[in-house]
Amino acid sequence: MTPTKTIVQISSILEKLFEEHFEKKVEEMEALAVSGSDRRYYRISGGGSVAIGTYNANVAENNTFFYITELFRKHKVNVPEVYKINKDRRAYLQQDLGKTSLFDLVIKDGFTDKNRKLYHAAMAQLAKAQWIAGREADFKQCFASKQFDEKAIMSDLLYFKYYFADLQNIQYDRSLLISEMELLSKDLGRVQPQTLMYRDFQSRNIMVYEGKIYFIDYQGFMQGPPQYDIASLLWQARAQLPAAWKEDLLNGYISTLNELHVPRMDEIYFRRGYVQFVLVRLLQVLGAYGFRGLLQHKAHFINSIGPALKNLEIFLADHPQTPAYPELRSLLEKMSAPDMQDKYATTRGSEQSKLTIQVSSFSYKNGIPKSAGQHGGGYVFDCRGILNPGRYATYKHLTGNDEMVRQFLERETRMPDFMNHANALVAINVEDYMARGFEHLDIAFGCTGGQHRSVYAANQMAEYLRSRYNLEVTVSHLNEKKWVLPDAAKTEE
Repeated sequence: MTPTKTIVQISSILEKLFEEHFEKKVEEMEALAVSGSDRRYYRISGGGSVAIGTYNANVAENNTFFYITELFRKHKVNVPEVYKINKDRRAYLQQDLGKTSLFDLVIKDGFTDKNRKLYHAAMAQLAKAQWIAGREADFKQCFASKQFDEKAIMSDLLYFKYYFADLQNIQYDRSLLISEMELLSKDLGRVQPQTLMYRDFQSRNIMVYEGKIYFIDYQGFMQGPPQYDIASLLWQARAQLPAAWKEDLLNGYISTLNELHVPRMDEIYFRRGYVQFVLVRLLQVLGAYGFRGLLQHKAHFINSIGPALKNLEIFLADHPQTPAYPELRSLLEKMSAPDMQDKYATTRGSEQSKLTIQVSSFSYKNGIPKSAGQHGGGYVFDCRGILNPGRYATYKHLTGNDEMVRQFLERETRMPDFMNHANALVAINVEDYMARGFEHLDIAFGCTGGQHRSVYAANQMAEYLRSRYNLEVTVSHLNEKKWVLPDAAKTEE
């Protein structure tokens, strides 16, 4: 078994790979943000060349990515070119497609005609990937599940049940619900046709580069119903596409199938299956948001629950006969009711509370900061039990504001566990303070130098509170003037 590489080792491997391929020295290496994946990405540049360096210890997953990339490029589906792969197949260089996703454009510019045309282009590329490249796909190359069958569908439904529904204190008949889910998964597991299924086809995984659509993060591909991918894009919770767009884009997809000379299919049957897989995708997403947000306290996912429940409400209103199972239908109606949406609405804190929160980072060398509130309430968390990035030369002149440090703390220390516990503790007092009309709460994170661990923790706490409660949160890094930064290091030399 190959030992896990440190970020320093990974950086060195990717730097060497870049210099071997481009025959140029690396001038800049920027760590890119990642979410739930174990893959690590860096934008590497030097001598006028640029590439995305990727490291992933899961060789099976990498091999799937290399296979499907080659297959897509053969059939002119726009995906990044893989420039070079190292010998152990854990590191590789791929084409840099910039920083703008289709999701970014919709959030920035709204539902413009230009963005609608980009969505149509994405749907056309999807059809080509599913039906043309899919004809040749070897599903034995899938690194995880090979097919989105009855078992996989049931797994998604249970993911929703255990990680979201069971956390909402809603009463339902658990035995009956499981029976209905089994029937639903059995019905959908028989849906035809089966094509190449992207699995996570959403606008964050669609890059817009030089005016063209490119796909990324498709290594989870498997054999499955094409409707699932369509549902994933059109019903993405944070994008909130208008109903007219959804219908227009679905019609455009079906027109593309005719242009690609896909064998004749029953359009009515296809559309009926699409509706069913919209429901499955909505529930799978809620399960993911529950796991990442409610259990792991990740702010982005908590912030997405409200839009996802709104999506579910819209779906149920538009499809009064779906799902056709009474216990599941009843549960979903209760879950998407206005009071549940209010529970996760990001505006509720500012409307119901005058509470303001001061979050700070500090160095224990200077002592614990005093509370600014009249009642002196608050928390002080000691981060010194977490491995210190400042011990390593690579991070010494960085801070907790830097992506490299963030990745180190999240991947190579117990900081995620630490923050999960801190978030859960703070949430108890925040909700109590809001209910009782308190106006101030102090939260402080300390470490040895007040530069890495405590800065990261303060930033994460502030993001979590803003996302979950939409409260006024101020962040102060009290030891900032004494941080050991690159310019200071040069002065010392």
